[in-house]
Amino acid sequence: MKKSFTVKLFLFILAVSFCLTAFPAISSAQQKAISLNYSNFFPAMHKNSILADQWCKEIEKRTQGKVKVAYFPGGTLTPAAQTYDNVVKGIADIGFSVFAYTRGKFPLLEVIDLPLGYSSGKQATNLINAFYAKYKPKELDDVKILILSAHGPGIMHTKKPVNKLEDLKGMKIRATGLAAKIVGNLGGAPVGATMPETYDALRTGVVDGSMAPYEALKGWKWGEVVKFTTENYGSSYTSSMFVIMNKAKWNSLPPDVQKIFDDVSKEWTVKQGALWDEIDKEGLEFAKSKGVKAIHLSKEEDARWAAKVRPLLDEYAKNVKAKGLPGDEALKFCLDYLKANK
Repeated sequence: MKKSFTVKLFLFILAVSFCLTAFPAISSAQQKAISLNYSNFFPAMHKNSILADQWCKEIEKRTQGKVKVAYFPGGTLTPAAQTYDNVVKGIADIGFSVFAYTRGKFPLLEVIDLPLGYSSGKQATNLINAFYAKYKPKELDDVKILILSAHGPGIMHTKKPVNKLEDLKGMKIRATGLAAKIVGNLGGAPVGATMPETYDALRTGVVDGSMAPYEALKGWKWGEVVKFTTENYGSSYTSSMFVIMNKAKWNSLPPDVQKIFDDVSKEWTVKQGALWDEIDKEGLEFAKSKGVKAIHLSKEEDARWAAKVRPLLDEYAKNVKAKGLPGDEALKFCLDYLKANK
């Protein structure tokens, strides 16, 4: 009996020891689960939103569940124009939006949005990433940069035909950031509105047109409410965009998790650049199906448009230089890059 008692006592101690070691391990594993939220202004069914959701899922997969990302599309967590600041404040852990929605906050980076005559979304996305790698603007030091991208050529979409500069005079054109100055220089009357607000503005006649890449005609359904697209490629612009993370949240992540975020974001930057061009093609086809007519400017007319916006490039360089930033150098870098990477 004594031997039996000893065996039972041993087994009891063994079981208790297992519980004391196993349960803390389980508790520790639970504590390691990191919950993050992600705010995106694109509607849930927009391909940019779908790609962002896939990014979230890839992060969860590669961290083997250590990180869980709650995804909020359509500006349901933070409005588009407030996303950057709300990420800085920690209201959103991660955010996707447009730099131009907080005009004046990113003076050096505004060079990307200038009417430099872009040819594709891939080209514009590659440029903003090359620019960031070279200059690392201090204006972005309060966040962790995950993904930078920029859409394809921003051109004119209107409810009535614009065949030449004179046709644009006085027309109310929705535009944000530097695009508003482009509209002004071309003779139109700029009206500020975010992308989510623009469909109704066009539908109700608050504006007569808007500037954006072709993708907006499908992704934002503008093809239902405009009738013409003027392909003013010589004066085309882009809008630089970001996916950022709250700096304190980033610093709290373990190094191995940070590496996964960097690796996945690098891959998704390439995907994002390619997607801009894919959805531009889809936007063009959607516009055709809705009867939207494309107006192709002659080489001479396109040059007139480009000449009208050229002062904006010089103005940027002068104003940014006055702030102690390398405006001339930044502009030259971008123009040289686009020339070498058509």
